Amino acid sequence: MSSMFSKTRTAHCANERHLHTFPQECNVAILGCQGSGKSALTVKFLTKRFISEYDPNLEDTYASEEVVDQQPVLLKVMDTADQDVPVSCERYLNWASAFMVVYSIDNRKSFEGSQQYLDIIALHLKNAQHESPVFLVGNKLDMEQYRQVTKAEGISLASKYGSSFYEVSACLDFESVQHMFHEAVREVRREMERHMAVRPLFIIEEKPSLHLVPPAAMASKHSLASCTYNTLSTVNFKEIPSVAQAKLVTVKSSRAQSKRKAPTLTLLKGFKIF
Repeated sequence: MSSMFSKTRTAHCANERHLHTFPQECNVAILGCQGSGKSALTVKFLTKRFISEYDPNLEDTYASEEVVDQQPVLLKVMDTADQDVPVSCERYLNWASAFMVVYSIDNRKSFEGSQQYLDIIALHLKNAQHESPVFLVGNKLDMEQYRQVTKAEGISLASKYGSSFYEVSACLDFESVQHMFHEAVREVRREMERHMAVRPLFIIEEKPSLHLVPPAAMASKHSLASCTYNTLSTVNFKEIPSVAQAKLVTVKSSRAQSKRKAPTLTLLKGFKIF
């Protein structure tokens, strides 16, 4: 009998080999009000450098080959250039597989503006075929002394939308920024695994073919009853003689002198006993 569990493992391993063979792509859209530090986070992740001044009207998409959990991934980052309100959102809503909504902890206006992006993303995902991870990011942690948005407020807002929450500093901490982007890749992979199509599996009982059983054996039901399934499963079918030569014989125990009644075993002539 074929094992359902062995089939499952085989299909799973095949899917894993497919995932490991071809580098995945992960598209991350960086959203937020002007001055929240979107470009600084992008550049920090890509180059490990901090640049304080950027053209606020410049929007571009960057690509970086990363290795996350020993698996290669092509990570594409769209650094959007919205001013203070979301504009033409379709360009990133239909492109991104993960979203990072950024605000500055020293600017309450940017925090309030981030809620508009979260609302738009939530509405988009409500009608989408699959979920996409969303991250709420409080940037400029190095400006702690000028903080206008508490960490508790950030956590509360993220919880309201079911988003992950991070506070980082694009100026000082590369490891935290890198971890955040890599965690986005992990979340996208988990979502892909949840929606990965699983082929239907069936339990098939393998039965001996009728042409392997001689007609003489079919005529004797009592003789076949003494042949167990385990005996048939160990038969070497290459050693079965032709139908015309197969006969039913009785093999007696070699201990003819034993006081006990000699047992008998009925089998098809030509079968090999192991």
